Amino acid sequence: MRFVIISAGRVGLRTARVLREEGHDVTIIERDEAKVRRARTQSFTVIDGDGSREAVLEEAGVADADAVGALTGDLNVNFTACMIAKHHGCRTVMRIDEAYREGIYRKYAEEVDEVIYPERLGAIGAKNALLGGTIRAIADIAQHLQIVELTITDEAPVNGYTISELQLPADATVLAFGKDEQPLEIPSEDESLEVGDRLVVLADFDVLSEVRQLLVGDGSNETTTIDADTTTGGLN
Repeated sequence: MRFVIISAGRVGLRTARVLREEGHDVTIIERDEAKVRRARTQSFTVIDGDGSREAVLEEAGVADADAVGALTGDLNVNFTACMIAKHHGCRTVMRIDEAYREGIYRKYAEEVDEVIYPERLGAIGAKNALLGGTIRAIADIAQHLQIVELTITDEAPVNGYTISELQLPADATVLAFGKDEQPLEIPSEDESLEVGDRLVVLADFDVLSEVRQLLVGDGSNETTTIDADTTTGGLN
C-alpha cells in the first residue's frame, strides 16, 4: 500500500518507519529543514513543503495513495490536508493534541476517517488507523488502569524471587519481562528477578504504590509509564 505522512516529527517519523518495516511505500511531507534532513538520512522520500497545500500533496503522490496521515502539531494543517486527501479518494487520519477536543472533531470532521490523539495511541495506533484497523488505548477502555514498566533494584523485596513466586495484588498482572538490557518478552515462571531486570505490569491505580514497593522498593524512582505502543517521551 502507498501512504503519505505529513510530518517528520516524532509521531510522523515513527509511523513512517512502522509502515515501511511492514513493506508499505511511504512518502513524507515536511517543511522544517532539520526534520527533512533527518528523514532523508533514514532513506525516506521527503517532499519539502506545506502539507496543507494541494500542489505539495500532489507532488507527494496523493492521487495514487491509499491513505494520508496528517500528523503535524498544527490542527489547521491536519484538517486541510485531510479534506484535500479525501477529495483524491484517500483514507484520512487526522492528529489532534488536545483530548478535550476529540469529541468535537469526531462530531464535526465527518469527512475524516479517523481522529487520533497520539499522546494515547502513539505510532502503532496511527499506523493501524491508516491501515483501517482499530486500536484502543487502555485509558479509553478503563481510566483506572495503568501500564507501567518497573526496574528491579537491590532494595526490592522480591529481588531473587522467580516469576512464579511473585505475588502481586489482585488488581495487577505481569505482561512482559526483560533481563537487564535485553528485549522484553512473555515472562517464564522460572525466570529469577535480579537487579536491573524489567517488568511491565498492568495495574489498577489503587494498587500501583503497592506494586512499586514490591518491585522497586522505597528509595528508587525506576518507574516508567507506557502508552499503547510502549513508547514514552514528548511527541512532535
